Amino acid sequence: MSGCGAAPEKDAAADKAASAASAADFGGLDALVTAAEKEGTLNAIALPPDWANYGEVIKAFEAKYKVKVAVENPDASSSDEISAVKSRKGQKRAPDVLDLGISFARSGAAEKLFAPYKVEAWDRIPESQKDKDGLYFNDYGGYVSIGCDASRIKNCPETFADLLKPEYKGKVSLNGNPTKAGAAFGGVFAASLANKGSFGDIQPGIDFFGKLKKNGNFIPVESTPATIEKGETPISIDWDYLNAGYADQFKGKGVDWKVAVPSDGVYAQYYSQAINKDAPHPAAARLWMEFLYSAEGQNLWLKGYARPVLLPAMTADGTVDKTFVSKLPEVAGTPTFPTSEELDKANADLAANWDKAVS
Repeated sequence: MSGCGAAPEKDAAADKAASAASAADFGGLDALVTAAEKEGTLNAIALPPDWANYGEVIKAFEAKYKVKVAVENPDASSSDEISAVKSRKGQKRAPDVLDLGISFARSGAAEKLFAPYKVEAWDRIPESQKDKDGLYFNDYGGYVSIGCDASRIKNCPETFADLLKPEYKGKVSLNGNPTKAGAAFGGVFAASLANKGSFGDIQPGIDFFGKLKKNGNFIPVESTPATIEKGETPISIDWDYLNAGYADQFKGKGVDWKVAVPSDGVYAQYYSQAINKDAPHPAAARLWMEFLYSAEGQNLWLKGYARPVLLPAMTADGTVDKTFVSKLPEVAGTPTFPTSEELDKANADLAANWDKAVS
């Protein structure tokens, strides 16, 4: 009889965690911590340690709470994350939490893959940077930039127009495929803005990379820290926080990595957090979100050169680390962002035309 009575208690606790839409639903943050530590594990995917300082973020979370973060396939794309949620539904190895490009966050929410949750800092997140029901919310972001190994490139490019020069033949790369990865998607959008395109028209960006491929400058090698260090991708179009981080990472390794935010194609974007609706560790997933949106978590992203979504609020209340702010790559102007409809159109145009343009 005692054995029969134990299972329902466990299921009830799991159901409570899976349906919790805020820490208050647990009875407060302390109760959430207790539930998460009882689970003891958080399944994550696509979190490279050198991406926006995620390595330190994970270590800080594990040091603060008795929860082990298991990161699978750290170099996976947003598309891979969504596929893992679908293919592993009901499995213990399914991802609990997701870090997604905004287009994938929106599509995942539309497919009802995510659980609604509002962190304690919810009211401090700008309305334009979150789903009203808490299905996803933006976390950190940055600007598209051009990274360049000055030890291999005599004159590093600073604009998209520069990238067309013959001296960069076989040297220009993207961080991923723009139909699958947010960083590469941003690169094409920025190129569009640099070539008389707009948020409503990404085709000039696709055409630009088609031209780069035709003249031999664009190479089909997806840029990573490993390809940069080997000299395979000496020019990489990527988020400024990644390129700035690489500059630190490669010091003393024969790579002189320079970073420029192109003035002819200024494009900024946030990444989004979401909780798998069928997360095998639902309490740990929610505690992870609370940590990421705490001052500690936001400052750790800032330390990795990323601009946290709570930066304006933390600047106002004095909780931001000003030392990290002073090290951010310089950018002129205030960023604007494409609408949901413009993102949908851009994704459709990329799906239809990208492969043909760069093949």
